[in-house]
Amino acid sequence: MVRPFYLAIGAIPVIVALLISVPMITKNEIPISAANSLDRLEIEYTKHQLKKISYGVTERTGSQKTEILFIKNDGELKYSLTEQGYLHPDITSKLDENKLDKIKALIKETGFMAVPSESFPVMEDVTEYQKSNVKVTLNGRENQIHWPEQNATTGFIPPIITMVESELDDIISEIIE
Repeated sequence: MVRPFYLAIGAIPVIVALLISVPMITKNEIPISAANSLDRLEIEYTKHQLKKISYGVTERTGSQKTEILFIKNDGELKYSLTEQGYLHPDITSKLDENKLDKIKALIKETGFMAVPSESFPVMEDVTEYQKSNVKVTLNGRENQIHWPEQNATTGFIPPIITMVESELDDIISEIIE
């Protein structure tokens, strides 16, 4: 009779722990509570559509299209586009407070600032690929990361980099529309 009682008492903390942890594990959003209004954040995101051009003995890598997104701390946006060497007019906009807080939380909460600024090598046989760069300044601390698209490198690109890239690409899509 004593053993079922101890079993029931021991199961209560396990059940409570499951009730607390399951919603936290299944939630795929970063909590916005990590964003602090005193945080100073600036982001410069660049995407290059690159193409290797061969001249017989030598080859050169040139940019077909370059997109630059600059986000200031107050949510002010500036988007620049260069295609085939021609600069399009800049687009300026303002990022809403919720989206800005989401990006701040994503960068702070996931450890993005601790990702090493290593270089990802591009495979030799790849002739056209996208190379991205993000430079984040958070409270005076700067981190800059360069990476090619996943199918152009043998290296593993951390998911946090692709999460930040996806959020910034969404902002670019909203600006262009």
